[in-house]
Amino acid sequence: MNGSIQLIVFTLNEQRYALYLSVVERIFRIVETTPLPKAPKIVLGVVNVEGRIVPVLDIRKRFRLPERDVDLSDRLIIVRTSRYVVALAADTVTGVVERSEEEVVAAEKILPGLKYVDGVLKLEDGLVLIHDLDEFLSLDEEKTLEGALRSLT
Repeated sequence: MNGSIQLIVFTLNEQRYALYLSVVERIFRIVETTPLPKAPKIVLGVVNVEGRIVPVLDIRKRFRLPERDVDLSDRLIIVRTSRYVVALAADTVTGVVERSEEEVVAAEKILPGLKYVDGVLKLEDGLVLIHDLDEFLSLDEEKTLEGALRSLT
């Protein structure tokens, strides 16, 4: 496929979202998180991933979705942005899709100023919002998180 993109598709409250596969390090079944004092409200806690302390973000809060208890079938998606590595808690990961870049509608065309969303992809069975993780944490949240993580060492 010329000009193709690969996306990992996941769900929250039965709504589908996607991330560019290039930012995903790994996916695994959710594990217990350790609370992180003084972290931003969006941080559920931290997990140890092969000796690395990784903050777990509650993206439900970012998207104003109803909170729910963690289920043993939930997944953690370890992702790296240009500035940090974080884990995102998801209900399920449904797989990888490959599409041409032309199939993605830029978020600016749908709703100018839409935060956290890079674009929208129409699949045969509905829409998928593609997220821009570099815009996911505000600068204040990043600084607060960095300070909270430093206090662990």
